[in-house]
Amino acid sequence: MNQKWVLISAGLLIASIALVDWYFEENISFGFLYLFPMLMLGARMSRWQIAGVAGLCTGLTEAFDPFPWAMPVGISRLVLTFAAFFGTGLYGFASARSRQLASRHLGAIEREVELRRQTEEQLEFLISTSPATIFTLDAAGRVLFANKAAHRLLSVEEGKLQGQPIGQFFPALATVPPSTEKAPFFRTEMECRGRRQDGDVFLAHIWFSTYQTTSGPRLAAVVFDASEELRDRAEFNLQQILSGSRVLVSALCHEIRNVCGAIAAVHSKLARDEQLSSNEDFNALGTLVQGLEKMAGFELRQTTQPLAESVDVRALLEELRIVIEQSFHESEMSIVWEVPDTLPRAWADHQELLQAFLNIAKNSQRAMQGQNRRELIIRASAERASIVIRFLDSGPGVSNPERLFALFQPGAHSSGLGLYLSRTFVRTFHGDIEYEPQPRGSCFVVTLALATEHQPSLVMADTL
Repeated sequence: MNQKWVLISAGLLIASIALVDWYFEENISFGFLYLFPMLMLGARMSRWQIAGVAGLCTGLTEAFDPFPWAMPVGISRLVLTFAAFFGTGLYGFASARSRQLASRHLGAIEREVELRRQTEEQLEFLISTSPATIFTLDAAGRVLFANKAAHRLLSVEEGKLQGQPIGQFFPALATVPPSTEKAPFFRTEMECRGRRQDGDVFLAHIWFSTYQTTSGPRLAAVVFDASEELRDRAEFNLQQILSGSRVLVSALCHEIRNVCGAIAAVHSKLARDEQLSSNEDFNALGTLVQGLEKMAGFELRQTTQPLAESVDVRALLEELRIVIEQSFHESEMSIVWEVPDTLPRAWADHQELLQAFLNIAKNSQRAMQGQNRRELIIRASAERASIVIRFLDSGPGVSNPERLFALFQPGAHSSGLGLYLSRTFVRTFHGDIEYEPQPRGSCFVVTLALATEHQPSLVMADTL
């Protein structure tokens, strides 16, 4: 009811009670009826206002009271009457306030329930329509929930995955212990073998976490089929091996051709001797040398490198950052990236250029081990008609720079082919790798040609 009408009704009720009490002059007091308007007004007034109305009702009760006034009894009666009226008003005040608080709390709960319902609907829709494979397991390793992507991944008819043991699809995941008060919670990832219902095997990346509910421990997992990634990685490794092999074959054929040329020159001089020129073994040796030289030249012509393409150098450096930064941090080494926001595109082979960058960075990482200051600066800039990337490390430097890019150099890590192959790869797409002497540390400079509308011609391996 509107507060205005409540106040008017209570006022009329008080006036009516006073009129009745005045009209009937018998030995009956109607003052107790003021309790009802006090109860009505208590829900609409403040404490001070309630006290004022209680005083008014007390005065009206005493004014129309038919009993004679006596000082000791009258004062106590006034106090008791006022206390009764004021207490009734306070009761109404407290009840109304409690109802308001309860109503607000109920409204907040209803809003929270509605928001939770909407959130659950959105989450359910997101999970059910997500292309990622998502499912939850109970403590026994049985599927409680699985979205459509999970059924597609495991080749199970939709709705038939619930209740099935996860061990038949992901044996490694079935070995994860359920979380308890004593056992730790797991929030991690694993790579394991997965098996579809039709028997097909695939490589699975699984991100999972365990948690507790009122119904017991649960496990939630997101699965990604990494078979394509595995195939791409294997093909990339094979391609790198083949590229390195082509370069090595080219280098060896180049050296063989030089040796054969020297042998052929000596053979020509010795052939001037009539006695030797008539010797069948000597002539056969010359034939073998010529054949070996032709074979070396043929192999050399077969070792051309694949075509390059336009490459986003900044994106490639960001990819390099993802690959090496964690390893440097684990080795307590820092990397400073001085790469501008924009760089022109370069003409290169993406994978081979990344491999060259990675090899230079790893060489710097090995060189800085044991140093007090361990910092690698990777600085990129556009200079004239090329893009220049410098790798500056705080290592001990290079004692013999002239042998840096030589094959099978003594004292090199592994076979000593890394820098040779890296420079060879870069030179095939009209770039180069050089060493810049520094007062302290080392600096390798990678120079790349800018990408143009016309593709550059291939570079033969024998020109390296």
